[in-house]
Amino acid sequence: MADGATGYADIIKAPHAARLLTGTLVGRLPNATAPIAIVLLVRAGGGSYSLAGVLAAVYGISNAVGQPLLGRAVDLYGQPRIQLPAALVSALGAVLLVVAGTGDDGPVLAYAAVAVAGLFTPPLEGGLRALWPSVLGGEERVHRAYAMDAIAQEIMFTVGPLLVTLLVALWSPAAALLVINAIGVLGALSVVLSEPSRAWRSAPREAHWLGALRSPGLLALLGAFLFIGMALGSITVAGVAYADDQGRESVYGWLMAALGLGALVGGLVYGARRWTNTPERRLLSITALLALCYLPLMLTPGVLAMTALAALSGVFLAPAIACAFVVVDRHAPRGTVTEAFSWLVTTFGVGAALGTAAAGPAVEIGGTSISFGVAGAAGTAALLVLLATQRVLARPGGAPDDTVPTENDPSGAVEPGFSSGHQA
Repeated sequence: MADGATGYADIIKAPHAARLLTGTLVGRLPNATAPIAIVLLVRAGGGSYSLAGVLAAVYGISNAVGQPLLGRAVDLYGQPRIQLPAALVSALGAVLLVVAGTGDDGPVLAYAAVAVAGLFTPPLEGGLRALWPSVLGGEERVHRAYAMDAIAQEIMFTVGPLLVTLLVALWSPAAALLVINAIGVLGALSVVLSEPSRAWRSAPREAHWLGALRSPGLLALLGAFLFIGMALGSITVAGVAYADDQGRESVYGWLMAALGLGALVGGLVYGARRWTNTPERRLLSITALLALCYLPLMLTPGVLAMTALAALSGVFLAPAIACAFVVVDRHAPRGTVTEAFSWLVTTFGVGAALGTAAAGPAVEIGGTSISFGVAGAAGTAALLVLLATQRVLARPGGAPDDTVPTENDPSGAVEPGFSSGHQA
C-alpha cells in the first residue's frame, strides 16, 4: 500500500496533473450538485416536490443527451473551443432559472433553463481522461490516474451537496446555485487554459455517424454500466426507505457515507496494485464481486450491521469504474475517446435514473428489502452482460481502421490506453 501511496504522489507531482484534476472536479461541481440545488430552489420559491422532481429529471435527460454530443465536438474541434463556451452557456441556464423563478404557476421558462444547463454541461470528465496519456506518459501511471479519478469523484459527490447546504444556510438557494455555477466556470477555465488542454488534439478519425458507438466492445461495456448505474440509483431510494423504517432520517446519511467510504478504500487499494491480467477479464471479476456485495443489503439488519453492509457494497464500485475507464480507452474507435468516455458517463447516469424509478415501486410493492433487491438484480444483470459479450470485449480496438502506427510498432497496433490523442 505504501508503493500505491507513492504512486499516487508521483501522479500528483507530474506537471499539470494536480491542476487538471482539481480544475475538472471543481468544474463538475454544478453537475454533481444539480439535483439537490434544484430541489432546494424550487421549495424556497413555493414550488411543489413534483415540480422539483420534474425539473431535476429534465436536467438529467438534457445532460445525458448533451455529454456525448459535446464529447464528439471536443474530439473534432479541441477542448478550449468547446469546454469553456459550454460551461458559460450552462451557467447562464442556471442564472435564467433563478431569474425565471420556480413557482407552480409558470414553470415553462424554468424547464427551458434547466434544459439549457443540463444540455451544455461541459464534458470535463471525458476530457480529463483523454488528457492523462499525454500528461503522464506511462501506461501504469495512466491506469493509476484513472483509479485516482474514480476516488476523487466519490469525494466530490460527498463534498458537493454539503457545500450547497452550507451556501443555502449562509445566503439562499438562489445564491447557492449561482455561486456553484460560477465556481464551475472557473474550474473549466483552469482546465482549458492549461498547456495540455490547449495542445491536445484527437487522433485522426473516420467519419461515421455512429462515432464511438460503432465499437462493439464499447457497446458491451455501456450495456453493463447501464445496470451498474441502475444498482447505485436504486440504493439511494432504498436507503431512504430503510431510514424511514428505523425512524431516523440521519441513518440515510450514514448509509451513503459508508458506501462512499467503501468506494474510497476500494479505489485506493485497486490503484495501489499492479495488475497483470487484461482489463476486460479484470472488470468481469470486479463486477462479479460488486454484484455479490449488493445481495446482503436485502437482509436489512440493524443500523450498525447495515452500515457495514453499505460500506461493503461500495468497495468494488470505484475499482469497477476505474477499470471501465481503461476498457473504454482500449475499445474507443480512433479519434473518438472523449465521446466514448462521455457515453459512459451518460449511460451510468441513465442507469441511475432507471434504478431510482424502479426502487420506488419496489418499496411500495415488497418493502425495503425488495427495493434493495433491485440493486442485486441490476448488479447480476451487469455481470451477465459482460459474460455474454466476452468474445467481443476480448478484441480491443474493434475494426482494423481503429489502429494507427506507433513508434514502437510500425505495423499499426495501438498500445492499449494510448489511442486517445496526441500533443500538437
